Amino acid sequence: MLVAVLILAIIEGLTEFLPISSTGHLVVAAGLLDFRPEWREPFLVVIQLGAIFAIVVLRWKEIAGLFTGGMKRLFDIGVKLALGFVPSAALGFIFHHKISELLKNPKGVSIAWIVGGIIILALDRKAAAPSPTDTDPLDTVTPKQALLVGLCQCLALWPGMSRSGSTIIGGLAVGLDRRAATLFSFYLAIPTMLAASGYELLKNKDKLSGSGTAFALGMVVSFLVAWATVRWLVKFVQSHTFRGFAIYRIVAGALLLLVPAEWLSE
Repeated sequence: MLVAVLILAIIEGLTEFLPISSTGHLVVAAGLLDFRPEWREPFLVVIQLGAIFAIVVLRWKEIAGLFTGGMKRLFDIGVKLALGFVPSAALGFIFHHKISELLKNPKGVSIAWIVGGIIILALDRKAAAPSPTDTDPLDTVTPKQALLVGLCQCLALWPGMSRSGSTIIGGLAVGLDRRAATLFSFYLAIPTMLAASGYELLKNKDKLSGSGTAFALGMVVSFLVAWATVRWLVKFVQSHTFRGFAIYRIVAGALLLLVPAEWLSE
């Protein structure tokens, strides 16, 4: 069991902030590993908190700076993050049961990978001119852009579409440069995953007995792997497109469709 937890945690840390869907990879890997404890669903969501904490640590100075830049700036940024957060949070709450069912369907993930890859190829064109590196990316995002990115994040409610992919590509589509789109996606992940994890834990509190060690190990490992991945990704996006990830998604999704269904079924 702990070996499976370790593998899933590594996968989570590697994929959380890449536009290839961490949830999709976790669903598929859990099926292949025959990982089916009673607390499987909350684990697959809450383990993502480890990766989110990596963003908090890496961007700590910028996050702390939000509280020292004056009430007006704090309010403005709070509004942008709220506009980006609320659409998917509302839909996620309303359709939570259906989304939980999708978490048991690796074949649905494969279709989402392919669809998402096609969307990335279609939209990942030349981005806006880079903003100055000494400018906080949140300051370059308008409220309208934040809302549009939030609407794009709703696509990630379909496991396999990718929260990072939906928000980053959505950011590029509404005029953000790659750095701003990527970092805004990082910031938006914090309230989104905190809310999702909290809801999952509350909803499944009666199924968590004996899961403490697995949750702790999963979060620590995903934190360490995500910390290294994010440092690489921030540099990567400044000079590369996401088309390589799109091709990976399409190929992986097509191959997954060939996997015998009984290998992945509940």
